Amino acid sequence: MSESSRNDTTSFGEQNSKYEEVKIPVPWGHISGKWWGCKNKQPILALHGWQDNAGTFDSLAPILQQSLPVLCIDLPGHGCSSRLPSGSFYYIFWDGLILVRRIVKHFKWDKITIIGHSLGGAIGFLYAASFPDEVEMLISLDIASPTNRNVSTMVKTTKDDIDRFFKYEQLKFDSVPSYGYDQMIDIVLDAYNGSITRKSAEILMRRGMQPAEVPGKYYFSRDPRLKSSMLGMLSLDLTSEYARQIKCDYLNIRAVPGHKFDQPEHYQQMMNLIKKNARRFEYHEVPGSHHVHLNEPEKVSPIILNFLKSGSI
Repeated sequence: MSESSRNDTTSFGEQNSKYEEVKIPVPWGHISGKWWGCKNKQPILALHGWQDNAGTFDSLAPILQQSLPVLCIDLPGHGCSSRLPSGSFYYIFWDGLILVRRIVKHFKWDKITIIGHSLGGAIGFLYAASFPDEVEMLISLDIASPTNRNVSTMVKTTKDDIDRFFKYEQLKFDSVPSYGYDQMIDIVLDAYNGSITRKSAEILMRRGMQPAEVPGKYYFSRDPRLKSSMLGMLSLDLTSEYARQIKCDYLNIRAVPGHKFDQPEHYQQMMNLIKKNARRFEYHEVPGSHHVHLNEPEKVSPIILNFLKSGSI
């Protein structure tokens, strides 16, 4: 199978949906991605969730490309993208914000449309707030903003977060545990605690695991340091001020029951703030898990396609 392009058969009847593997150079290596659809139009930039990868959109992107091409990237340390240099800590929200800016500058885009799930939606939130005149649309899937943590909790957990980083920093490729394929999928299913189906786990693991030296064994391709990336969280007052800056067309699709947030009331608070200044605002709820876009794309795709078609792009 070619690294530059290949055909993909999705789980939901989209046969021979074409995408192209892309690599975007960055100072520490490259960012990998999947470009779905034609190359002569600017794509929607799709950002995945924490410890997921570009494959989270494998069910949805073939549908969305009916409207616009979609570029799904692997964030640093995820999927097939380069890990941050040795000694670097992952400040996932801020790393993502700067990365989106790198990608915009790389392709010389003037305005962008972002679709983000979970962490990806939080990064899109920060970008739309930081560069409000350069975002046409923001589509957030089961996320309102970066995770808000109580400031006292942030202070109390700083020590543990730092020590956890040093623990995972010591893990080398030859010391990372490896598993058989079925065992790997079982581990993923257990970790996601009902959020994904077995088929969705297999989709994510196309980019989420690599063969080990022992035949028939695999290890997770993501950087284990990502597990210690809880530093750099935002307080509610800071997140609220970012929310007030968003003025693009905005769509939020919340899964029910979806993700269980520590402070669920903050979700609606963010919606109320964004609604005040967004050029166009839509909020929808769909039944499903946090990964409903991957498990059941037919529940979210009509909403997104209608939003794209009725917008200004």
